[in-house]
Amino acid sequence: MRLHKGYAALTIALLAIELVIAFFLNDPIIRPYVGDALAVVLVYAGLRAVSWLSVVSATLIAFAIAVVIEFSQYFRLLKAIGLDRNDVARMILGSGFDPKDFVAYTSGAVAVLLVEHYRRASRAAAGTHTVSPSSDSSSTI
Repeated sequence: MRLHKGYAALTIALLAIELVIAFFLNDPIIRPYVGDALAVVLVYAGLRAVSWLSVVSATLIAFAIAVVIEFSQYFRLLKAIGLDRNDVARMILGSGFDPKDFVAYTSGAVAVLLVEHYRRASRAAAGTHTVSPSSDSSSTI
């Protein structure tokens, strides 16, 4: 296990943004769609902060988690386990299935892949190498 400080800071920042969206926004675009796209980025950043997963692996896992959560809404998992009235569970796992959310999750995953691709390309153009275990800003836990 590792702790990558850059991804950890990004995870904390994204969590703060998600909390602001959840508590203070009730609009038809940002809360349901931007929030869902950012949720995939948040999980990705969290995975990269504490693991050696590759960009693609972490992105696919983050996307898969979002999809599983969305399908749990379709099958009303929270109601089945008695948490449908728990505000925290509803905030984290959502409360209603919406097939349009898959577009938001896909957008978040694509954004991650594009940003990481351009980060690596800019490093290569600058003459620096991609992050290796010995040169990144992480510490082993």
